[in-house]
Amino acid sequence: MGGDTELPNSVVRGIGDKLYEKRKCAALEVEQLVKSLAASGNTKRVGQIIDKLIADFAFSPQANYRKGGLLCLAATAVGLANNNQEFLQKIVPPVLNSFTDQDSRVRYYACEALYNIAKVAREGFMVFFHDVFDALFRLCADSEANVQNAAQFLDNLVKDIVTSSYALDLDEFIPRLREYLTVVNPYKRQFLISWISVLASVPDIDMLQYLPELLEGLMGMLSDTNREIRQATGKALQEFLLEIQASSNVEYGELADILVRQAQSADEVTRMTALRWLRAFVSQAKDQLMPYYAHILAAVLPNVSHNNQDICQVALQTNTELLQLPDRYEASDSAAILAQVSADLISPAESTRLEALHWVRALLVRSRQQVLGHLEVLLPALFDALSAPSDRVVLEALSVQATIADQQPQFGQVMQQLLERCVPFHVGMLYSRALPQTLVLAMLLHLLS
Repeated sequence: MGGDTELPNSVVRGIGDKLYEKRKCAALEVEQLVKSLAASGNTKRVGQIIDKLIADFAFSPQANYRKGGLLCLAATAVGLANNNQEFLQKIVPPVLNSFTDQDSRVRYYACEALYNIAKVAREGFMVFFHDVFDALFRLCADSEANVQNAAQFLDNLVKDIVTSSYALDLDEFIPRLREYLTVVNPYKRQFLISWISVLASVPDIDMLQYLPELLEGLMGMLSDTNREIRQATGKALQEFLLEIQASSNVEYGELADILVRQAQSADEVTRMTALRWLRAFVSQAKDQLMPYYAHILAAVLPNVSHNNQDICQVALQTNTELLQLPDRYEASDSAAILAQVSADLISPAESTRLEALHWVRALLVRSRQQVLGHLEVLLPALFDALSAPSDRVVLEALSVQATIADQQPQFGQVMQQLLERCVPFHVGMLYSRALPQTLVLAMLLHLLS
């Protein structure tokens, strides 16, 4: 390489030297040379120098050559200063390629080189953002601590560039972020949470519109075994919820679907968080959530019987809010709700059955004709409730049946079910219970009156 004209022989020797100090001196000479060439407009020779650095050093089988090549590529970008945009498409790809080098020191120098390139290029660096993000996503969990630290410094700079330039294409980036949220590696999870939090903190970036794509992944991190990840995730979710509560332009439906699934999680923190979000949604946007009431009830009613009393309390508070049907409630909304409530009437849990019965009573008040139109589904569930081990459930079920039967022709339908199902079995069952016989008789007489 001694006869090459692109670089002086002393520089060529220094680039691949085993000593860092000599490689660094060579990089400084390259910087000065490129600066001089750029000032004189000799871009052709600058391009030749870059080509040589890539071919002979950045992709060399010798690790020291690769290290020196990375230092000099960064030095070239620094030497070009504001004139580097033309050459970045050549300089950056080999640096990114070095992020996967088997030698940890090469990976370290790749981070350092890209940091110096990004610091000079600033907004011009954004054209490489997605590739850089992918590279950082890998290196944040690198096996070597010094590489992780170098990647962290680069990550902080990239975040600064992104938040100050507003040049990030979120429509392209968010699907990539959503896909990455499925990882379980703790370092990668912390990396992703930090990015979501940073983007959400930028006033000119509306992350709420992308929350449906991110919420499920974030909720999944609440069950992480790492306490710091759980705390960071909880904080990020709380910030999102506060933003939702302060906004008048939120699409609740898709978010509610995700929360309903998460409210059935085996992890209690995840379940509790999902229920708290649902309660906040119901308090803030009851009208908008009417089409999703049945779906929400599928999560709320089972949780009123959860073993965790805090979860029970939030679920019960949410259900109480839901029972206060909004003014725009329409009878047409009852069918799906009744189907869900009927399913919960056969729950083995007392509290869930009682709340389901409260729903039947509430719907009878607001849309009696709609409820009566679904008796073929509802009555069997109500009579099944008479076999519940809970006296409270039995009495409430009898009371609801009496409310249904106080008009014709529902009296006949209830009587038919009573004769077919209750006379041979349930009445005897009722008298075998600890309920006072006079009370049981009074309830049945009310049905027959």
